[in-house]
Amino acid sequence: MSQMYSQKKPAVFSRVLQVAIMALLVTFSLQVTASVNIDMPLPLVSIQKGGELVISGKKIKYQSWQSDQLIGKVYMIQHMAGRSSAKALNEPMIDRIKAAKFDKSKYQTVTVVNTDDAIWGTGGIVKGKLEDSKQEFPWSMMVLDKDGVAKSQWQLEKKSSAIIVVDKANQVRWMKDGELSEKEQLQVMRLLQQLIME
Repeated sequence: MSQMYSQKKPAVFSRVLQVAIMALLVTFSLQVTASVNIDMPLPLVSIQKGGELVISGKKIKYQSWQSDQLIGKVYMIQHMAGRSSAKALNEPMIDRIKAAKFDKSKYQTVTVVNTDDAIWGTGGIVKGKLEDSKQEFPWSMMVLDKDGVAKSQWQLEKKSSAIIVVDKANQVRWMKDGELSEKEQLQVMRLLQQLIME
């Protein structure tokens, strides 16, 4: 009888340990990912692989990027998969931004491109196009996300494009994952104008 008890005891202990580890993992995953919510701070994202594109002479260099540096200005973040179809989703919104010519001391566009969500074998092409865009629009902030960190942290959709408006205090003021209608584009433009004036 005592021998049977001694055999069951390690098995019970092992099962309790497994449950405890699973509970810790679930808790940890809830802590490191957070959806983007209106009137809440933008959940922190830190991108080390890839990162922000910085012009250095005629070359492009990369440095680590964190979303908590988006403070002191109004920012519109365009997060998109590294696919031409994702870029096309909200191109009309970007065209409106370009045409508006907002004061660069008060407003900045941030483009985050997720090359972890690109068609196989096209990551290098996507990177090259992003570098060309940085040279064309040096005042825009552009970020290459090789591991899809922002997509995971912000719980965004695959193969998509999301628009997030953040105020001067890093608070989310508007967000949509997917294509914006014309009405939504106008809402974003009005909001940006309002926030820039504040």
